[in-house]
Amino acid sequence: MNFDDVNIGGQLIVGTGVFRAIKSGWRRINGSAGIEGPVVIGNQEVFPLNEATLMVGPTTNDDDECVPATSSVGVSGRLPTAVKTRGNMYITGDLYVTGSVDCQSTGRLEARHVKADKSPKLFDMEHPSPEMKGYRLAHACIEGPEVGVYYRGRLRNEKEIILPDYWKDLVHMNSISVQLQPIGAHQDIIVKRWDIEKIYLQSKSGVPIDCFFHVYAERKDVNGLIVEYEGETCEDHPDRKGDDPKYADTMNTRTL
Repeated sequence: MNFDDVNIGGQLIVGTGVFRAIKSGWRRINGSAGIEGPVVIGNQEVFPLNEATLMVGPTTNDDDECVPATSSVGVSGRLPTAVKTRGNMYITGDLYVTGSVDCQSTGRLEARHVKADKSPKLFDMEHPSPEMKGYRLAHACIEGPEVGVYYRGRLRNEKEIILPDYWKDLVHMNSISVQLQPIGAHQDIIVKRWDIEKIYLQSKSGVPIDCFFHVYAERKDVNGLIVEYEGETCEDHPDRKGDDPKYADTMNTRTL
């Protein structure tokens, strides 16, 4: 059967199930709908297989009065929760958030995104060096009780570890620490001295240096990390609340 227009004042039920959320009989919620699924809305060609209970693609209506939509799903309303899901959410493509993101978990971090466990935590910032104006700096984060960065590699037949050029504008020089691992044989390698550009090494006389190295330092362009603080959520962190006098000694300062 084909209909030009259908106006349903009660309920629309597709399937044979009982939808308790919208009630039934004389207690039914008028204007509600229950569909067992799967349901495809929009361009049916983007979903060749049954991938989800609800599959929403771009609009295919080419009527003159239908302006093409810029997104597949639009949600608006005055309620605190506009969209509520049970289970995991997988996103293929970009996620744009103009508000805040609040992640809550129970047990062993069950609410973490699956893909977050397989991807690095990134930060992207304007390049800190004045001569690199117009460039950006991207790093992946490691976890620790400081806002730290690292530089690692292998040194062969050299006595100097040359640090990245931007470190002079990014880190506290006196926060630098170095770990060395000789390769092949004992070489009695020591850190002789260092500055913001290089780590100068010394080894046993006549033995060429061959080693792995890790260099760590703390960033100076951001507030020192307050590891333990009073509060119930991450929104209580002093950096989120501004310069709290209680933590004044740790904000934008470092004792060297």
